[in-house]
Amino acid sequence: MRARIEFEPAYLLAQRPYRESSQLLEVFTRNHGRVGLVARGARGPRSKLRGVLQMFTPLLLSWSESGELGTLTAAESDGPTAELSGERVFHGWYVNELLLKLTGRHDPHPWLYRDYIMTLAELPGSGGEAALRIFEKHLLAEMGYALPLSADLEPLQRYHFDPERGARVIASAEADSYAGASLIALAEERLETREALRDARKLLRVALHHQLAGRELETPRLLRALRGM
Repeated sequence: MRARIEFEPAYLLAQRPYRESSQLLEVFTRNHGRVGLVARGARGPRSKLRGVLQMFTPLLLSWSESGELGTLTAAESDGPTAELSGERVFHGWYVNELLLKLTGRHDPHPWLYRDYIMTLAELPGSGGEAALRIFEKHLLAEMGYALPLSADLEPLQRYHFDPERGARVIASAEADSYAGASLIALAEERLETREALRDARKLLRVALHHQLAGRELETPRLLRALRGM
């Protein structure tokens, strides 16, 4: 029996050509999680989908499904595209890649969907980097890995962070250490200083690498290559 989903809020995470004129889509939806769809004829010269299926644009999608992949039956825009430019475009791609690598298909995450919308809205502004770090933190929690940051952290101490055991006090400021004030700021989601942002980025990179289990993220590599040109 084929299920039919109508006018589901969604965002496009990735797309690639499929057969002669179709597209394979990966979309993140509010109530169904990540879904794989075939958009038949979407690359055809007369397809109305070409201008609709854009990243960072809120969409309303309809599809039918009877297995792992569904068949797109309708798509329309549900609002303006997030105004990302320069490196912020890579940040948006990075968020999409995290969702592709760390979420499973047909596994709903409505709270994470809300966080995704908020992150896209904040990425263009001065708080974009903090929004990115907080999204990473929330994503890890949704995947069952809430950062082990205890309530007894001391702001003036230095800490080493282990993804399994959490933070422990160390005697000196080693290269891989973190300021206690930064860990408190991350726990409270108040990343208001450069040091807090730097430590949050470093710590979350360690935690995400642990969860990715050796899988590489392509977007950071592309951004590093762009900066090195």
